[in-house]
Amino acid sequence: RCVLEGYRSGSWALQRDQVAQHAIKLHRGRSAVAKHAWSWVSDNCRRLGSLIRQKNTAIKKLAVAAAAVGRDHSLSDPERLFQVHTLEVFQKELNESERSVFQAVVGLQRALQGDYRDVVNMKESSHQRLEALREAAIKEEQEYVELVAAEKHQVEAVKSALAQNKTLSMLDEILEDVRRAADRLEEEIEDHAFDNNKQMNGVHVANVEAVLRVEEEEEDGGKRRRNASRRGGEVEDDVGLSMLIDSQNNQYVLTKPRDSTMPRSDQHFIKDLVSVVMLSLPCGWLCTMMGLPPMFGYIICGVLLGPSGLNSIKSMVQVETLGELGVFFTLFVVGLEFSPERLRKVWKTSVQGSCYLSLLMVATGLLWGQVLHVRPTQTVFISSCLSLSSTPLVSRFLAGGARPDKDGELDYSSVLLGMLVMQDVQLGLFIAVMPTLIQVSSGHLDSVLFGGLRVLLLLSQVLFSLAVVLLLCVLLKSFLIGPYYRKLHAESKGSKEILVLGTAAFVFLMLTVTEFLDISMELGCFLAGALLSSQGQICTTEIMGCIEPIRDFLAIIFFASIGFHVFPTFVLYELTVLVVLTLSLVIMKFLMAVLVLSAILPKGSRHIRWIVSAGLAQVSEFSFVLGSRARRAGIISREVLLPTNRPPLHA
Repeated sequence: RCVLEGYRSGSWALQRDQVAQHAIKLHRGRSAVAKHAWSWVSDNCRRLGSLIRQKNTAIKKLAVAAAAVGRDHSLSDPERLFQVHTLEVFQKELNESERSVFQAVVGLQRALQGDYRDVVNMKESSHQRLEALREAAIKEEQEYVELVAAEKHQVEAVKSALAQNKTLSMLDEILEDVRRAADRLEEEIEDHAFDNNKQMNGVHVANVEAVLRVEEEEEDGGKRRRNASRRGGEVEDDVGLSMLIDSQNNQYVLTKPRDSTMPRSDQHFIKDLVSVVMLSLPCGWLCTMMGLPPMFGYIICGVLLGPSGLNSIKSMVQVETLGELGVFFTLFVVGLEFSPERLRKVWKTSVQGSCYLSLLMVATGLLWGQVLHVRPTQTVFISSCLSLSSTPLVSRFLAGGARPDKDGELDYSSVLLGMLVMQDVQLGLFIAVMPTLIQVSSGHLDSVLFGGLRVLLLLSQVLFSLAVVLLLCVLLKSFLIGPYYRKLHAESKGSKEILVLGTAAFVFLMLTVTEFLDISMELGCFLAGALLSSQGQICTTEIMGCIEPIRDFLAIIFFASIGFHVFPTFVLYELTVLVVLTLSLVIMKFLMAVLVLSAILPKGSRHIRWIVSAGLAQVSEFSFVLGSRARRAGIISREVLLPTNRPPLHA
C-alpha cells in the first residue's frame, strides 16, 4: 500500500526501510508463515526502491546525452537524428516499464478488494484488465514503429557516410534518386492512414500485432455517440462501417459477420462507387469536349479520389475487383466482334508476332542488364512485363473502327487484337513461371539446368492446357452453343433478363475453365465471345445490345481504378526519369514491332505494320500487377518497380 500511495502521489520521500517496516507492521502478530512473508515484502520493497532510483539516474543521463548529441556539430543530420531518436526510444522504454509495474500493483489491489461472489464486479475487473492490455498493445506497436523509424535513420546515416567516400555510378545515382522519391511517396501515403474524423476505439491482438478498429461516429445534438444498441445487458456494435488497420497500414473491412441473421452492407463500398460514378461524368465529359477519349477522364477521376488526391476511397480493393469485371466483359465484346473466320485468318500471325516480340524484348533486356550490371532474373522479368500491351485500352480505341477484310489483305484491327489476346495467354505463363523466378533469385534452386527444366515443364503444361481449351471450344461450337442460344432467345422474348443472365453465366463458365487450367482468365472471356459470334450476325447484335451497357459501366470503374495508382507527386519528383523511360520504351517497342511484323506479314498486308506497331507501343496494366507480386517476392526492388510500372506508361 505504501508503494502504491508513493506512486500515486508522485513522491518517493519514504525511504525503503520505512516502506518495509510499514509493510511488516500490517502483517505482524500472525503465524510463522507470516514472518516469512514479512521477509519477502521487505526484500522486494528494497529491490523496487533500488530499481526506481537506478531508473531516475538513467533518465537524467539519457537527457544529458541527448543534449550533448544535439550540440555536436561534427555529426551529420541523419546521424544526429538517429542517435537522438534511439535515446528517446530507450527513455520511453524505461518509463513504460515502471508504469507497467505500478499498473500491476493497482490491479492486485483491485482484485483483493473485490468479492468473489459478485460476478458483475469480477466481469468489470476483467474488462479493465482487457482495456489495459489493449492500451499496452497500442503503445508497444507505437514503440515498434519508432524502432523501425530509428532503423531507417541509421540506414540513412550509413548511406550518408558512404556517399562522402564513394562516387556512385549513373545507374546507382538514378536508383538512389528514385529511392528518395519513393520514401517521400510512402510518407505521404502513411499520412493518410487515418482520417481526422475517425478515432481509435480499440485493438485486437493477434500474433504480437495490434490491429486498430476504426468506427464511424454520428453527431447527435452536439454529442458523439457510437452506433451500438444495448440488448439484454450486452453491447452489440454496429460493425457495418468498422475498419481494421494493422501495423503495415493495411485496412480491412467486414466480409462475414458473426450474426448472419441480420442483413449488413458495406457502406464504404457504396459511397466509393457513388463518388466514382458522379465524378467520372464531368471528367469524361471534359475530355470529350477537348477531343480526348473519355477513358482519360475516368483515370483522372481515380487520381482525384485516390490516395494521391482527396483520399476518399475506403474500399479500394473492392472497387478494383469490380473494375476487373470491366476487363472481362470488354474482352468478351472483343471476342463477340471477332468471328471465328477472322480468327482463322490471323491466328498464325498473332502467335508468331507475340512470341517473337516477347523474345526480342527479353534479349534486349538481358543486353542492357549486362551493361548496367543488373541481375538476369530482374531483367528477364522486367522485359517480359514490358512486352505486354493493354488489350482493354486498344479495344476501346478500336470500338466500331474495324473494317472488312479485302481479298488478300489482313485487317489491322484483327492482327492487333489477335496479338493482344496471345499476350494475355503469355500473361498466364508468366504467372506460372513466377515461383521458379523467386527460387532462382533467392538461390534455392540447385542448378541452372534444374531451373531450365522446370520452365520447360511449365511451358509444356501451358501448351497442353491450350490444347484442352481449344478442344473444348470445338465441342461447344459443334454441340452446345446453337441449342443454348436458341433456348435463351426463346425464353427472353418477354424480358431480356434471361438473355443477360445466360450470357454472363457462359462468360463466367469459360473464365472458370481457363483459370482452372492455369491460363489467363481474359482468354476465356474472349473465347466465350468468339463462340457466340459463330451463331451469326443476329445473335451478335442481340447480345451486344444487352451486354454493352454493362460493359461500359464496368469499364468506367476499371479505368478509374487505374487512377488510384497514379501519384502526381512521384511523377513530378522523377519527371525527367519517367519521360526518358517512357519515350525510350515506346520507341523501342514500336521499332521492334515493325521489325517483327515486316518479317511475318504477307507482302500484300505489310502496310498495316505501322498502325499495328503503334497499337502495341504501350504497356499493359497487368504488368503493374505482376511487378507488385515480384516486389513482394523479392525478385525486383522498390526502386525498379515504381518508375518502370507507372500507369502513365500504359496510358
